[in-house]
Amino acid sequence: MESAASIEQIYGAFATRDYWLARIAEFGGTARLEKFAVDSNGLVLTVVANDLRPEGLPRPVAKIFPREWRVVQEETWSPVNGSEFRGRISTVSHGAPGGGSGTAVVVPTPDGSRMKCKATVEFKVPLIGGQIENLMGRSLIQSISILQDFTTSWIADNF
Repeated sequence: MESAASIEQIYGAFATRDYWLARIAEFGGTARLEKFAVDSNGLVLTVVANDLRPEGLPRPVAKIFPREWRVVQEETWSPVNGSEFRGRISTVSHGAPGGGSGTAVVVPTPDGSRMKCKATVEFKVPLIGGQIENLMGRSLIQSISILQDFTTSWIADNF
């Protein structure tokens, strides 16, 4: 996915607590930032917890999951050789048998940057687990694009 923002701008946003708070305010529902840290090597660590409710979930998912479902997402982002930065995303589900993980790399382009992502979603539910994985995978792809647009706009407004 392409962005007009440079890798330095995107990394700068990710390394700013206010970015994460704005991102959660925009998309988070019941999410909250449980941890934010940037170490001396530039590694950014965030932990976002979200208490999901069935009424906010797609119908096939809402039918099988409990009233209280907590999803915790941990992201780490770090610069690599000054020419790109990489991320790892891990999602752990508490109260439902599923989760996911992914990696991302952001590289420069002549007009900004490009993010390449790989992700895996797994739900261990007999008979319908594959359907849920497909539904969540499609939702994840849409979310990444929306988050990238949000990040580009946030950068334009804040840097």
